[in-house]
Amino acid sequence: MILHRYFARRFLTMFLSILTVFALFLALLDLVDQLRRFGSDVSFGQVVYLTLLNLPSGLYEILPLVMILATAALFLMMARSSELVVVRAAGRSGLTALAGPVAVALVISGVSVAILNPIVAATSRQSSDLTESYKSNGASTISIGREGLWLRQGGDEGDTVIRAARANPDATVLYEVSFVEYEAESGPLRRIEAEEAALQDGAWVLRDAKAWPLQSGRSPEGMSERFERLELPSDLTQDGIRDRFGKPSSVAIWDLPEFIEGLEMAGFSARRHVVWLQMELARPVFLVAMVLVAAGFTMRPARLGRTGLHVLAAVLLGFGLYYVRNFAQIMGENGQLPPILAAWIPPIASLLLALGLVLQMEDG
Repeated sequence: MILHRYFARRFLTMFLSILTVFALFLALLDLVDQLRRFGSDVSFGQVVYLTLLNLPSGLYEILPLVMILATAALFLMMARSSELVVVRAAGRSGLTALAGPVAVALVISGVSVAILNPIVAATSRQSSDLTESYKSNGASTISIGREGLWLRQGGDEGDTVIRAARANPDATVLYEVSFVEYEAESGPLRRIEAEEAALQDGAWVLRDAKAWPLQSGRSPEGMSERFERLELPSDLTQDGIRDRFGKPSSVAIWDLPEFIEGLEMAGFSARRHVVWLQMELARPVFLVAMVLVAAGFTMRPARLGRTGLHVLAAVLLGFGLYYVRNFAQIMGENGQLPPILAAWIPPIASLLLALGLVLQMEDG
């Protein structure tokens, strides 16, 4: 048990050290990118704040790489200090040294899914909203719930709040829709209800619409108008709407089941979110597989040489498995694979491949 704790502590220290280095590197790169993007339009403090908001998302994405590098660094140090030789000479299998790192990897992956995932979702949403507000005077947002679909589009003249009972899968056609237009300073200007609203280039096209003025001193019903076809300017696009409600990573894992239910009730396809939910649940398996991949290439005596080549092979294999996982995710989102198979088969296959590699190296 003391040996397991020793290896676990060494692995955790190495993991945190490498993660800190990557955090500084990512923060510097993103800071330069934000400064180039906004220039003098925003203050340096706002740019730093955006950089800090983007940092959790970047670290969350590179966790598999950090796992590989931390494992490789740990076993290379142990090989050079002959600790693995001592473990084997004491009658313990080399696999014993993996119990501690694997346990720590499971804890780290569990914490990342349960705690870091909601943090990433919150910071990503806030970063997206701030970036858009810095680029334009108004922001466009979307919310989906049991009461229907809510949209807000901004502009120089004011905002428009849109509510629809249901929509087509990509939210470009809304049904039983209501528009409330607001002036920048004077408040509500006009309310419009329509049976259908279709998003076209630069405008919503309403069918069978009725409009009521909302200024004080005017009778809304007496001044109401009916339109068979009415166009309302809009800065929303199909890609913009899909990005706002279609990024599963912007929803915390604890809220995903309810969000998926709301999407389906509003008439949207929730396949992307279902695939993402299953992939997040399978993330611990994949991260453990990354530990075993690196161990399989580096749990060898330093005197055998070609250490750099083995580390490179471990990193390349890890990248290969990572891209296979992403490819399966795309197939799952496109409907070519069931969500559960798309999310779980690559991590399980990676784990079995890595375990076989470790056993082969150990027997050799």
